[in-house]
Amino acid sequence: MEKGLVIKSTGSRYKVMYGEGSIAECTIRGKFRALELKITNPVAVGDNVLFEFEGKGSSGVITEVLERKNYILRKASNLSREAQIIAANIDHAFLMITLKMPETPREFIDRFLVTAEAYRVPASLIINKTDLYGENELEKMNQITGVYRSIGYECITASLTNGTGVDVLRDKMKGKISLLAGNSGVGKTSLLNIFDPSLKLKTGEISSYHKQGRHITTFPEMHRMPFGGFVIDSPGIRGFGVVDMEKNEIYHFFPEIFRTAAGCRFYNCLHLDEPGCEVRKAVEGGQIDQLRYRSYVNILWDENSKYR
Repeated sequence: MEKGLVIKSTGSRYKVMYGEGSIAECTIRGKFRALELKITNPVAVGDNVLFEFEGKGSSGVITEVLERKNYILRKASNLSREAQIIAANIDHAFLMITLKMPETPREFIDRFLVTAEAYRVPASLIINKTDLYGENELEKMNQITGVYRSIGYECITASLTNGTGVDVLRDKMKGKISLLAGNSGVGKTSLLNIFDPSLKLKTGEISSYHKQGRHITTFPEMHRMPFGGFVIDSPGIRGFGVVDMEKNEIYHFFPEIFRTAAGCRFYNCLHLDEPGCEVRKAVEGGQIDQLRYRSYVNILWDENSKYR
């Protein structure tokens, strides 16, 4: 029996790194207990696993997934009642966003951060393509960084075209297992090619009609970085559905709402129209960002916010 680290998943086959960097092509056999949720992928990139070799070749069978310290999962699709684990055992998640070509929706950002909070994954924002920004985008960028920094999230501005922010990100990811997530076309794969040109990962052009990127990274894959550590490149995500959350606990994962809620008159306040709600008062007074509050309400009433 060997212990290894899953570095790539295609849904049915897995690349497992073991020993001093050897790779085994593995499958799974039997049923795996999957978080008491309907999970489409019981084995995920970042999982520590036990596996055994088949015959004398380099292929094997995963027999056990070892306990995870954390993970990030999302709704598998808009119509699905199942969830998909994006990655496991993450030291830090970096959500790369752009305000132009394409523009990342604010609610997408909040859904990702809520999920990171719920599953105990430290998270930061990377605002990329700053070289393309005019006055309107720069104003929006300053507003967004002001909001999220005030909550407690680090915001790193970057331009892969002129190299701005690359050294900062390299230092942040050094020696860690980092998840790099975001919409298609925001520059995730381009950043990895800068970190390690030998990867020669394929990147795609932005659609001029939809102003969106095309899915180039098809499956999650973990890459060893020359500066130490690993970065998980995840497929571009166009929607991010939250899962396995009770309605009365969702506000716990909005740090600024959670802090303010301590002053609400009722302990079970949902911060909608209840009397004595300090959260609503803070939104009206500008202490809580209105778009963040809107994201909270939309997630609260999302029928798919709770999975069993």
